[in-house]
Amino acid sequence: MKNCIKRTGVAKRTLFSSGLLFLCCMAIRSQQTDTSYQKRVLETSEVDLLFSYYKQDGQNAAVTGGEGTEELTDATSSIVLRMPMNESDILTVDVGLSAYTSASSSNVNPLDGGPSVSPFDASSGESRKDLLTYINPSYQHSSDDRNSIWSANAYFSTEYDYLSLGFGGSYTRLFNEKNTELTLSGRVFLDKWNPQYPIELREGFFDDRITGNGTYNPIFSEFEKENRNSYSLSLSFSQIMGKKLQGALFMDLVSQNGLLSTPFQRVYFADFEDFYIDDFQLADNVEQLPDSRFKIPFGGRLNYYLNDLVVLRTYYRFYWDDWGITSHTASLEAPFKVTDKFTLYPTYRYYTQTAADYFYPKEEALSTDSYYTSDYDLSDYNAHQYGMGVQYRDIFASAKVFSFGLKTIDLRFSQYDRSNGLNAFIFTLGTTFVGN
Repeated sequence: MKNCIKRTGVAKRTLFSSGLLFLCCMAIRSQQTDTSYQKRVLETSEVDLLFSYYKQDGQNAAVTGGEGTEELTDATSSIVLRMPMNESDILTVDVGLSAYTSASSSNVNPLDGGPSVSPFDASSGESRKDLLTYINPSYQHSSDDRNSIWSANAYFSTEYDYLSLGFGGSYTRLFNEKNTELTLSGRVFLDKWNPQYPIELREGFFDDRITGNGTYNPIFSEFEKENRNSYSLSLSFSQIMGKKLQGALFMDLVSQNGLLSTPFQRVYFADFEDFYIDDFQLADNVEQLPDSRFKIPFGGRLNYYLNDLVVLRTYYRFYWDDWGITSHTASLEAPFKVTDKFTLYPTYRYYTQTAADYFYPKEEALSTDSYYTSDYDLSDYNAHQYGMGVQYRDIFASAKVFSFGLKTIDLRFSQYDRSNGLNAFIFTLGTTFVGN
């Protein structure tokens, strides 16, 4: 969830699966030898191959107003290529694909499936699946004394109903014989929706199977804005405090504006009559959220070298935003070195948050309210995540695949459980190859 500025919606895997895939990549890189003291910042080209498989289920789908199936599967694959351009510069290109199938999003149009419809069943229409593609190039320059590092990056991704364009940069300064590090970075995302509204709210909709008292008359109107802009400024400070102890502090300032509502997420009002087609309740409106949001996450890390076999890695983050959400995240990882080449990674993460001011369970919001949502990502809940990983690491890269040496293999599995009934698991596999 770094910078907390990515899209939210039915695909909750966005935070969970891509975040763990990123952590898998970072875990591989963190085990590699520090090259800042060497003549070249990066000796030779390196390639990371990353893959994740994510699956979730639950009964609080925002697409169907907070009640309905949340079943979803996602497969993500990425290739990260790091190339030394000269002694001080590195070009990195990260490209990937994420393909998901979602019973929840299929109910944007539940009528394109079988003869009867229900929020707890998936439709067979095209909205049940999507493909996200992205490219993330970056360029890094280190000063001759290796005490300053500049970087610039760009980002582009597209899927059926969303397009994202981003860019940013960072500056890192090392002090105190490289025992102290200070980094300032910023990013901008300029995104655009291609809104996909629930089928019953689209112009010209008619179905003679509608049942209910009176005439179905939602208060819906299409959003005038379709852009979403996000800006983040990040500051981090890390310090080596001894032979066995290293710590870091970080803080982000994040501002968003534009269309922050998700166009296909239904809301049902307490003061409206209910209308159905079979067992599927028709929307009274889609969620309505403010067109601005300000977020402040801050926290720290503390790593302790216990002995030659075990390192303790701790993490804590506090989060606040002006929508009324506060959250706490705490995690512990204890890498255990089994042999010179194999390390086990047991992990645990705890998360808790308060509900947004605009969250209402199904049929509790009123049509006179200015803002409302039934997205349980914005509800009050806590979550536990348990994981285990194993890493193979050979600094000599003696195993060869074509002309590349195999440096690391990182395999991880995590189970995620929320107090509101959502549960998920993710499997990640990462490898690093180095050129000759």
